[in-house]
Amino acid sequence: MNNLKKLGLTALAGSLVATSAVAGALDVSGTAKVKYQSKGSERVTANPWSDTTTITFSGSGDLDNGMSIAYGYTMANAIFSSSKLVLDMGDNGKVSFGNVSHQAGISKYSDVMPTAGEQVWDDVDGNDEGVTDLGGDNTLGYEGSFSGVTVSASYARMGLGTDNSVVIIADELMDGLSVGYGAGTNVISGTSEDDMSTAWVKYTSGAFTMGVQLSEIDKTAASSDVDREAAAISMAVNDNLSVSYGVSNVEYEDATKTDEESSGVSASYTMGSMTLGAVMNKTDSIQGTAGTDYSFTEVSLAFAF
Repeated sequence: MNNLKKLGLTALAGSLVATSAVAGALDVSGTAKVKYQSKGSERVTANPWSDTTTITFSGSGDLDNGMSIAYGYTMANAIFSSSKLVLDMGDNGKVSFGNVSHQAGISKYSDVMPTAGEQVWDDVDGNDEGVTDLGGDNTLGYEGSFSGVTVSASYARMGLGTDNSVVIIADELMDGLSVGYGAGTNVISGTSEDDMSTAWVKYTSGAFTMGVQLSEIDKTAASSDVDREAAAISMAVNDNLSVSYGVSNVEYEDATKTDEESSGVSASYTMGSMTLGAVMNKTDSIQGTAGTDYSFTEVSLAFAF
């Protein structure tokens, strides 16, 4: 009996040694943010002050074949926020699996306009009209760059079908110039789906970055298509301060709806691990309803640990 115990302990010790030999590192980082938010005079803000804390666990390790694996898990206010698993195959690109985490495909590039804070349509209301987002639940992804051209694809098996997308990006046509195009399909029901596409041009010269992006969502239902035009410019004033301005216009095929028009200004100042940010966004004709105009203002102070 004692011999059996010794044999079991020896085997356990050997397995622990073997595991530690191939184990990677697990790091913990976090952020703490205090923010003031106002929804303007048209809506009730309640208490405008709040705080947000996030904790991110990041793990990585090398495989025997020269590839590496990376893992990330983020909680916001002690509640699950997102997770990702990425296999880095070197020159052959990266394969990923993400949950509420856009690692590849059209969702990752739904809005690539330069900003010092938030997109001009973000946080104004709960509906991101005209944004080509397939969602990020349990999505497979692949992304690789070859001779200045990036290929990014996503695939998710849904209960009613599959969500999929492909994005092509050219970054070396000219110094500072990036051109991209993406297309995807979002299954809504057994008889309905959204066919999405987006294209953009972005150019950086010195401290300035400018961009234009056009997106289309073709829906199965008649007179329900949506087109979005966006443009933005940002400036790095110095190593610490950045500012940006952007606009977004959503056009509806439904003649009874009015164009939804958004604009916004953002600024951020970074000093070490501290970032002071400000966002002022405004949207007129929310979801195409004339006279329903919302605004959103946020001032935040964030610390990274």
